[in-house]
Amino acid sequence: MMWRWTSKLWSYGSRCKHRGLKVTQRSFHTGSISDHVSVHPRIQDAVRAGHPVVAFESTIITHGMPYPENLKTAQDVEKIAMDHGVLPATIGVLHGKLHVGMTASQLEELASSKDCIKIPKRELVWALSQKLSGGTTVSSTMFASNKSGISVFVTGGIGGVHRGGETTFDVSSDLTELSKTPVCVVSAGVKSILDIPKTLEYLETEGVTVATFGSSKEFPAFYSPKSGVEANINTPDARSAATLIDLSISLGMNSGILIAVPIPEECSGDGDMIERAIQQAVIESEEASITGKAVTPFVLQRVNDLTDGKALKANMELIKNNTMVGCAIAKEFALLQKEKSTPKASVQPAKDQSSQEKHVPKRTFSTSCDGDKFLTCRTRVNSDVRKRCLHRDHNDKGQRSRPVVIGASVVDFIATLKTDKPIFGGATNDGSLGLNMGGVGRNLADFMSRLGEKPLFISPVGKDTHAERLRQHCGKHMSLDGFIELDQSTSTYCLVIDRQGEVILGIGDMGINDALSPEHIMQFESLLADAPLVVLDGNVRAEVIQHVCNFCSKHRVPVWFEPTCVKKATKPFQTDAWKSLSYASPNLNELRMMYASLEGEETVDFDRELSLTDKLRECLQLSKRLMEGIYCLVITLGEDGILVVRNAEPEDPFISGKTEELQDNDISAIHYPPWGDDKTTQNVINVSGAGDCFAAAMMVGILRKHTPDTCIKMGLYAAQLSLQSYCSIPESIRSEDFSENSIQKWGTFEPSRML
Repeated sequence: MMWRWTSKLWSYGSRCKHRGLKVTQRSFHTGSISDHVSVHPRIQDAVRAGHPVVAFESTIITHGMPYPENLKTAQDVEKIAMDHGVLPATIGVLHGKLHVGMTASQLEELASSKDCIKIPKRELVWALSQKLSGGTTVSSTMFASNKSGISVFVTGGIGGVHRGGETTFDVSSDLTELSKTPVCVVSAGVKSILDIPKTLEYLETEGVTVATFGSSKEFPAFYSPKSGVEANINTPDARSAATLIDLSISLGMNSGILIAVPIPEECSGDGDMIERAIQQAVIESEEASITGKAVTPFVLQRVNDLTDGKALKANMELIKNNTMVGCAIAKEFALLQKEKSTPKASVQPAKDQSSQEKHVPKRTFSTSCDGDKFLTCRTRVNSDVRKRCLHRDHNDKGQRSRPVVIGASVVDFIATLKTDKPIFGGATNDGSLGLNMGGVGRNLADFMSRLGEKPLFISPVGKDTHAERLRQHCGKHMSLDGFIELDQSTSTYCLVIDRQGEVILGIGDMGINDALSPEHIMQFESLLADAPLVVLDGNVRAEVIQHVCNFCSKHRVPVWFEPTCVKKATKPFQTDAWKSLSYASPNLNELRMMYASLEGEETVDFDRELSLTDKLRECLQLSKRLMEGIYCLVITLGEDGILVVRNAEPEDPFISGKTEELQDNDISAIHYPPWGDDKTTQNVINVSGAGDCFAAAMMVGILRKHTPDTCIKMGLYAAQLSLQSYCSIPESIRSEDFSENSIQKWGTFEPSRML
């Protein structure tokens, strides 16, 4: 995945200053920096939003462990972070570019390369200028973390004063960086190949806060929880460590904090044996006249050889343990920042609830409805029905959160017939051929982006020319930071369309969507948890749908499911995932499949010819079962319009943002007839994107807190534009066309209601 440098983090410090906060060295400078620095957009967004982020160095990948153990360890610690609700940011250098946050393929390249160098801070500029690749040490990782706004950094062990340092002056730059860079470093202390007492003396001289983590003040010695030296400070838990970081930054100390975490007891049993191996390896390095930064990798490799791999195993375990501690500290630090930035609410006297309650008369469904009228119906549902109501759609920093769309990106090859009937048997049909960018998820994200919502679009793409076409087309107006690059072919689809714009044949290669896993999605965990709305395209695996639904239910985030076709409409209903859906937008046949899946019915009759009244009656009957878990169904009826069924009053706003559960609610159903004139229906060019445009425009209306009628009006207007365009998402769509002023000029949309 190609990441682009933006100036968002560059402006982070200036924005904080305007709010009265003192920020020191928190951003890279701009200019030609885009050629040398890439901060992943996920990291940028998380830092701006105040979500917990933990940095990881990469020397342990390039020089600390052999391949493939180094790659597995890097992947494991990132997974641990994500499992703990923290965004990992592994930092390394590839081909002259410093990456803050690395993709899976970049980690693989760094771990498997034989040409990587060890890059401390003093050689960082040189490595970038020479287009080299390498692992960042503690000092260079601290520098990059601080510049990216990351306050917690996890490593194995830091460098220090080497044995005999009083004569050789061999002192690691890690200690100097700790004295001047305000980042908390979580490590297993200092490697025992170093002089630990002198290292602590040096840190004391430089004014660096050093604290042990846990119940003991004894400073750990990497492979052993005991070094024989005590630290002056002890932090018993993550909250106390986070408080140290918070106060250090608030006081403008401009120095780092070292949190020393003892290796777990179950992994320290071989400590004495490893220590003997270290002593032997140090002697061998002296005999071989190995000096400087080459000492540590040599000694570590020899120690691993002398201990038959036990040192490597202990190394891997202590890093994982450090990661869990670092994540806990990062989360507590983020909570502290939120507590400080959230104004305390004033206490208001309780109001007399009884005086505010209003009696709402019950409404009954009339079967004598007219297809040209508004239909409102109301019925009672079971008391365990859940209603999700509006709570908020801003994050804790007061910034508007981004919606998230998860689904397919497809390159569509479109063949449009110019004859009334296709000719089969190998004959050539007269027509036209075209190329379009499609995929239900991509269409939704595309339309929302054109209206200014800028969603995070999570989608699998390959490493082929089709992916490049997608990037070239979508990158002009969409954020591509959610593209997940996999070693498969990008989704492609061939459509054959008749003269009326109807699809009569489709052939697709959609296998890459089955490779998208929950682990891929959870790279964006913090953005998912903060989203005002998460949209799921039915093209993704049922396992992904279930995982996202469960996660969003836990974080009270509304989920919209777009079925895409009758076959895929059943995916959420194969488990209890459907009970976590807030919205679903099926057509009538997809609704029938959803109901059949819940009821265990094996056959579904799709070919019934029904009047509008009978269609509406059937929709209501099927919806009652689904409404036991779903807040809102948006049912498209083609030329008969839209039916909206939900657990709310007809006038209540649609939900977005954080939600909560209520019980004992009524179902309302409102029918919106088609909207448009004869000219609109006669100029249909393509129907393939109308449903996606309708849903995306309605989502935008919901996010902007428009009335229900306005949301539907936006959707119907967007569908009209799509019907008259050769592209699924018309490129002529502009945000200003859907502004409040423009909506008011569209004309009245108030059919009479039949109660």
